[in-house]
Amino acid sequence: MMTKMRQSRTMWGCMISIMALFLLITGCFNQKLKEGVASGSAVPGKTKGGPSPVYYDFGDVLVPSEMKINKKASFVYKTPGFAGGVLSLKGRVEVNSLINFFSRNMANDNWKLISSFKAPRTIMLFHKGNRWCVISISEKDFSTRAEVWVAPTIDESETNEGLLK
Repeated sequence: MMTKMRQSRTMWGCMISIMALFLLITGCFNQKLKEGVASGSAVPGKTKGGPSPVYYDFGDVLVPSEMKINKKASFVYKTPGFAGGVLSLKGRVEVNSLINFFSRNMANDNWKLISSFKAPRTIMLFHKGNRWCVISISEKDFSTRAEVWVAPTIDESETNEGLLK
């Protein structure tokens, strides 16, 4: 009789342990699934309840909200009619998703893709009015880094009288 009680107690303990482990695993899996969806697809207007992309210092260069500014590596110069410089960004976004994001949203903001190449580092060159934008994207240890450079164009008359003379 004593051995049957021990067996019964052991069996119930095992069943409770297995159920607790199952609940723990499914809870963690669902949390990871939610995090993966949020970090891989920052598309404006297409994420329900998710983080929205943002315009940082350049009013017409949209950045996924998963990409955070590295203030120590960024420099932005602003005047009443112009903002230029470099924004250094870091986040957990898949590289191809980030390339597609910039391609789509830069076009939406009237930037024209002039050229791009893809290697371990992807470079995208855009032009708009009197400005150029270069976006450099690379993958590092468990994160993606991007640099967004915005610079004014220089008229030929300015180069003859400016620093390049």
